[in-house]
Amino acid sequence: MTDASFAKPPADARGKIVDALMELAAERPFEDITITDIAARAGVGLADFRDAFPSKGAVLAAFNKRIDRAVLSGASDALEGEPVKERLFDVLMRRLDAMAPYRAGVRAVAEWARRDPLAATALNREGLNSMRFMLESAGVSAEGPVGALKLQGLLIAFGRVLDVWFEDEEPGFPATMAALDKELTRGETLVGRVEDLDRMASPLRALARALVAAPFAAGRRRQRARDEDMSPAEDV
Repeated sequence: MTDASFAKPPADARGKIVDALMELAAERPFEDITITDIAARAGVGLADFRDAFPSKGAVLAAFNKRIDRAVLSGASDALEGEPVKERLFDVLMRRLDAMAPYRAGVRAVAEWARRDPLAATALNREGLNSMRFMLESAGVSAEGPVGALKLQGLLIAFGRVLDVWFEDEEPGFPATMAALDKELTRGETLVGRVEDLDRMASPLRALARALVAAPFAAGRRRQRARDEDMSPAEDV
């Protein structure tokens, strides 16, 4: 018989695997890291790795969720009532603080994405999920077409801030804070214009929906009339 303890994964295998990936990313090109490398660094077997994650990309997604959780768990009501820009600035600086212990690894992942378009697409998808929660934490809606623009715009802006952060060695990251302030100001202006256009276009969208729906409604009325004409007359 198989010893049940043999198949039992080590405690917190997922956390160890995530840590191992980010350590290795700080040491070598991301595309050169194998699942076997990660498992060996984490001190787990391949079977335990497979139980925890289906791929290297899934480990990276788990790291992203770890950062999301750190930011969202640290949220407070201290900035409630402050302008949106200030609330979002606080959220994104807390995100950078959570990422700080892994800065070298995060930089390696960003460089990998620039070399690999497929990786960039996958990371963009994960990044959009994170930005959705960052906006929600700041009290900003990310729903609808305008919300989609906010998400993608914020992710692009945060990517530019990361490029500054990677090189910012000053205490308190003054260059990073200045870059984030600049990006949020730019984004605030753009989103304001888009929201104005969306409000202006709203009556036109309602009219378009009405025009599209009208022929279908008329067709249903005609069909009902034909059905009534073809139904047997009731006995008097």
